[in-house]
Amino acid sequence: MRDSAANPAASVAPTLQDFEDAAAALAGVIADTPLDKSQHLSDLLGVPVHLKLENLQRTGSFKIRGATYRLSRLTAEERARGVVAASAGNHAQGVALAAKALGIPATIFMPLGVPVPKLLATRGYGADVVLEGATVETPLRLAADFAARTGAVFIHPFDHADVIAGQGTLGLELMDAVPDLDTVVLGIGGGGLIAGVAAAVKARAAAEGRSVRVIGVQAENSAAYPASLEAGHPLDVATKPTIADGIAVARPGDLPFQIIREFVDEVVTVTEDDMARALLVLLERAKQVVEPAGAVGVAAILAGKIRATGPTVTVLSGGNIDPLLLQRVVAHGLAASGRYMTLRIPLPDRPGQLARVSELLALAGANVIEVLHTRHGQGLQISEVILQLSVETRGEEHRAHVISVLGEAGYEPTVVED
Repeated sequence: MRDSAANPAASVAPTLQDFEDAAAALAGVIADTPLDKSQHLSDLLGVPVHLKLENLQRTGSFKIRGATYRLSRLTAEERARGVVAASAGNHAQGVALAAKALGIPATIFMPLGVPVPKLLATRGYGADVVLEGATVETPLRLAADFAARTGAVFIHPFDHADVIAGQGTLGLELMDAVPDLDTVVLGIGGGGLIAGVAAAVKARAAAEGRSVRVIGVQAENSAAYPASLEAGHPLDVATKPTIADGIAVARPGDLPFQIIREFVDEVVTVTEDDMARALLVLLERAKQVVEPAGAVGVAAILAGKIRATGPTVTVLSGGNIDPLLLQRVVAHGLAASGRYMTLRIPLPDRPGQLARVSELLALAGANVIEVLHTRHGQGLQISEVILQLSVETRGEEHRAHVISVLGEAGYEPTVVED
């Protein structure tokens, strides 16, 4: 929750003038991305909900804002030394493209598991890419070492005032596009985006004599901010694997933390299933391809974590998702929504059993997607076989009905979890 004892006079956040200067510097470089009203989310939340489509931004994410503004303020001597950065993908692309536009040599350290589209795009913008480490923490350390060894300027993904000012230009766009804006919902990784947006939105709102709420969302498996805000200082937290690689940061940035503590009203978390459902909803309802880190705001709304009293904007902060991951996440999202399941059914090994199960599924209205029929499996008797079926269902109630129909016919189906 927001620290009500924070002293605005001692704020370390960029000022409204700083954000306006950044916006002027970025004019013609970044896109003023569209705002799209979501009727589905509006109905769920009970207020107008708009999607800020930063997944359509240049390089596919908001990161181009902070990276470009940071590089634009380097001195001629600093530009000659080159820049170095570390990223799981979106910051890498932002730095690489900004460096190319300004004629600055760029070296980017990325983790080994970086999504292929992000890797290829970063190289395509002309950066020298070095792959090392399982998480972004290793590239961050190596990039800092590279900067100390070569004199290259380290471009931090979130812990710098110019980066925060650049990201905050998104907040000014929100205020211009939705004059009666009440609530902003967006994801948090290290904190650069929400720090900039929250400070910019609140500064503009204060100048207009009103207030705007800002709610941050983290992946439950990589949520450093709730514990850090509770402790009153940044903490290192143990992280678990998450599909939201773009916000998988184990420790808040020092500068973003101070700004978030002052300006962000609430931080909530979402599960992997929540994010999978959100990606599916965005594909089906909004026709938007979004990466998991960019969909956490929508995930929070779908999960009932957000309360709002007026027009609300959630930021789709990035769209750079590996097609193979998208395929897996969509399947997971269907399962999490009760629209897809895999059943394992022991059968007596005699003719007609497969046909009977198929008939029961048809009568129950389930659509069979895939079938595996095998005599090989742990614990099977000689006279048994296993039938594994992937079926499409219409939701949780229909899913339960399908299982019930099979059970009433004498079968013992079990649901195979992902």
